[in-house]
Amino acid sequence: MSITLCFDFGNTRKKVAVFEGSEIQEAITLPDDAQETIQPLIAKYKPAKSILSSVIDHNPVMEELLAAATKFHKLSHHTKVAFTTPVGKPETIGADRLALSAAAVHYYPGQHNLVIGLGTCITYNFINKFHEFVGGAISPGMEMRLKALNYYTAKLPLVKADSNVPLIGYDTTTNITAGVVLGMAKEIDGFIEAYRERFRNFNVLLTGGDIVYLASHLKNKIFADPDLIFKGLYALSEVNNP
Repeated sequence: MSITLCFDFGNTRKKVAVFEGSEIQEAITLPDDAQETIQPLIAKYKPAKSILSSVIDHNPVMEELLAAATKFHKLSHHTKVAFTTPVGKPETIGADRLALSAAAVHYYPGQHNLVIGLGTCITYNFINKFHEFVGGAISPGMEMRLKALNYYTAKLPLVKADSNVPLIGYDTTTNITAGVVLGMAKEIDGFIEAYRERFRNFNVLLTGGDIVYLASHLKNKIFADPDLIFKGLYALSEVNNP
């Protein structure tokens, strides 16, 4: 089966997933986007296709390398998608949100879907049963909240996220982790309930690196899939790299 490399460049991490046919084989965190990093990937996997979702100013050389060695597509508002984007400025929709919406439509067609991406920011992306990306919301992600508490105060430390947090913190560290982790969980549950009041039945798809900290604290039924954005990128690659 042919190999497809799906690159996801976020504000915090740069990752690539290796697909053999339609099955994901592995996901790799990259140290950077230098030629010395991308070239060995191409040599090792010999991909037939590649696709890039990037919300940063990435190294343009990697696009040249991928375009020379593969059928390459860079995700943008010009990308062919299986849904419409009836928002004011479609060119302002982040590439990551397009990929997540594509995954929702691909795996749960003809249904309302709320896709929640847990990255540097939390993105709430609602795609209705008519395959319209309606919009959603953006709020600070976990690392951003933890860093903000440290940066904007004189004495609060920078602490690491933890899934095992008490309801009532008993020291500074647990007060911070309880506030951030449980606060995010309550925020997410609150958004889900608000959407449910309006749309009643819909799927909730949760993805991103912070799933491990939050999934157990959510009271609503969710489909947790850390590889959802890669699956959306693969689906888009198949359409845009025939």
